[in-house]
Amino acid sequence: MALTALKVKNAKPGRHVDGRGLCLLVKPSGARTWVLRMQKNGRRRDYGLGSALDVSLAEARDAATALRRQVREGVDPVAERRKSRKVVPSFETAARDCYEALKEGWKNRRYANWISSLENHVFPLIGTKPVDQVDSVVVVEVLSPIWLEIPETARRILQRVGAVLDFAHIKGWLADEVSLRSVRKGLPRQTAKSEHLEAMPYADVPALMQKLAAAVPTTGRDALRFTIYNAVRSNETRFAVWTEFDLDRATWTIPGERMKARETHVVPLSPSAVALLRKRWSERTSDTGLVFSNDGEKPISDMTMTKLLRDDSIKGVTVHGFRSAFTDWAAEKTRFPKEVADKVLAHKLPNQVEAAYRRTDFFEKRRNLMARWAEYLDRVPTKESKDAATTASEPMPLRAAA
Repeated sequence: MALTALKVKNAKPGRHVDGRGLCLLVKPSGARTWVLRMQKNGRRRDYGLGSALDVSLAEARDAATALRRQVREGVDPVAERRKSRKVVPSFETAARDCYEALKEGWKNRRYANWISSLENHVFPLIGTKPVDQVDSVVVVEVLSPIWLEIPETARRILQRVGAVLDFAHIKGWLADEVSLRSVRKGLPRQTAKSEHLEAMPYADVPALMQKLAAAVPTTGRDALRFTIYNAVRSNETRFAVWTEFDLDRATWTIPGERMKARETHVVPLSPSAVALLRKRWSERTSDTGLVFSNDGEKPISDMTMTKLLRDDSIKGVTVHGFRSAFTDWAAEKTRFPKEVADKVLAHKLPNQVEAAYRRTDFFEKRRNLMARWAEYLDRVPTKESKDAATTASEPMPLRAAA
C-alpha cells in the first residue's frame, strides 16, 4: 500500500515501501531518509533522495520519477552527482599544479621564475580565489599596478596566467576556455621609456657598494654586490648553483644554457667575490643548491635587487646598468683593450670572420681586470671622489651592456 504523509510521520524503524522502488528508511535513532531502489542490466542500486525532514512525500515521488527517466535515457545519476560535487581548486593550487606539469620540459633553469613571478605579483591578490572565477576582469585588476612599472614582467605574467587557465580547462575545472585577448584593451599602452634603461655613473658605484656592505646582510644585498663585482646579468646570479664554482681556483663556470649567447662562460672571480661566496658557503643549506636563496631551492625574485635600489631612493637605475658602468670605468680608468671588457660581459663579436679567428678568451687579462674593478668598488670614497661623483650624478643611458 502506498505511503501517506501521516504514515511517513508515524513510521516505525524499518523499510516502508511506497511503490516502484521508492522507500522510506527509518533508522532506530528516528532518522528518516528516502531511498529509490532500481535495477538495470541485472544490477541493483539504491539512490538516496534526502531526509524526510527536508523532502516531502510528494517531492520524493517527483525526484524518483526524474531519476527513473535519467536511467532510461542512459544517464548515470551517481556519476552526475559526483560531477556536481567536484571541488574546484584555488588559482594558486591550479597554478602550482600547472607548473609541476610543465617544468620538466624546460631545460633552462631561468624558467624557475615562472612560479616566483606569480608568487610575488598574483597569489597575494587572487591566490585563494577559485580558478573558475578568474576571468579577464580579474586579470586586469591584477596587472594594473605593475603594467607600466615593470612592463616586461607584467607581459610574462599575463602569458603565465593564460597558461594556468588553459591547464584548468584541460583538467575539467573550467567548463569553457578563457580568452585573455581583451585584457590589454583594459590596460594603458606600454611605451618604452629611457628612464628604465639607465645606469649609475661608475664614480657613484663604490659608495653604493660601501652602503650595501655596511647594511644588515641579506640574500638580496649579497646577490646585488656579487652581480656588480662580476658585471654579470641578474639572472646569471639568481640561478647560480654551488656546483658551478671552484672557490680554490676562483672561477665560476656558467653553462651555456644559462647564457644569453648560449655559450659556456668562465668568470674569473676577484678576491672580494670569493670572500662573499665563502661567507654564503658557510651559511648554505645545500652543497648543490642555489647560492642566492634562503633555502637553496627557491631563487630570489627578479625584482629583489631592483627593490634595494628603489628603497635607497635610487630612481631609474637598473641592475643591468651596472654592466654599462663597468664598461665606462674600464674604458676611462684602465688601459685594458675593449676586447677584454667585451669578454667580461660575454659579448659575441659582431664580425663573424674575426670571431672565427679569435680563439682566446683573454682569461688572465680578465682576471686582472676584475681584480682591479673589485679594488675600485671596495675603496672608501674620499672627498675628492665624492666631489667628482657629484658632477656626474645624473644616470647615464644604458649602452654596450646587453
